[in-house]
Amino acid sequence: MASLRDIKSRITSTKKTSQITKAMQMVSASKMSRAEMNAKSFVPYMEKIQEVVSSVALGSSGVSHPMLVSRPVKKTGYLVITADRGLAGAYNSNVIRLVSNAINERHKSNDEFAIIAIGRIGRDFFQKRGYNVLDGIVGIPDQPSFADIKDIASKAVEMYSDGAYDELYLYYNHYVSAIQQDVTEKKVLPLTDLETSSKLTSYEFEPSAEEILEVLLPQYAESLIYGALLDGKASEHAARMTAMKSATDNAQDLINNLTLSYNRARQAAITQEITEIVGGAAALE
Repeated sequence: MASLRDIKSRITSTKKTSQITKAMQMVSASKMSRAEMNAKSFVPYMEKIQEVVSSVALGSSGVSHPMLVSRPVKKTGYLVITADRGLAGAYNSNVIRLVSNAINERHKSNDEFAIIAIGRIGRDFFQKRGYNVLDGIVGIPDQPSFADIKDIASKAVEMYSDGAYDELYLYYNHYVSAIQQDVTEKKVLPLTDLETSSKLTSYEFEPSAEEILEVLLPQYAESLIYGALLDGKASEHAARMTAMKSATDNAQDLINNLTLSYNRARQAAITQEITEIVGGAAALE
């Protein structure tokens, strides 16, 4: 049985740990609230730009653009969004597992795919295992602006246009609620899943539809990446808040159990001392 001093030391260290996890939980809760607001406020913009792109691309006869047409797939691009830090439960591992499974199912060699990683965890994982990582970006702020990822988003779209790969998939955690984040795979390029509903708006525009799409389609693809990043950040803070709450609760349970053990050990020591005193007194009589 551990000594009273050992149990007391464990109680003290566990209390300090619980204070740290509680503070991290509160910080993540604050960040999650703002990140959730950022993600939701971006949705109307995405819906509107998708409506405009769909109306111009599908509402104009004879309009074609390379980003709207599927081509033979010789190489696939994967844009993976993870965090720079851990302590977020299964947030990072779920995305990495989904990407790894997709690669193993679809490809037989590194020449058939390329990875662009946003986040230190994902970048380091794929680099250490010898995957073909074209680029990686770390240090994304907790509340990112479009300027923070414009270069990597533009590069991802340009590489598709230049033929570096023939399709681009996006992997991230979709924010549903504070306790639910769904790992999501989305095909970003080519843009073959535009809305085809009857609600297409008729626009009058200058110059031609082709010239408008030449500017609008890359911006739309970049917006898809930025929207996924906002979604991923909200999911990251929610996952970290949940993980730190579980850690705090587990620490409190451990403190309670250690305190019970400490009290029992202390009571046993006192009982032993009383027994020895009584036995000593009886021996003197």
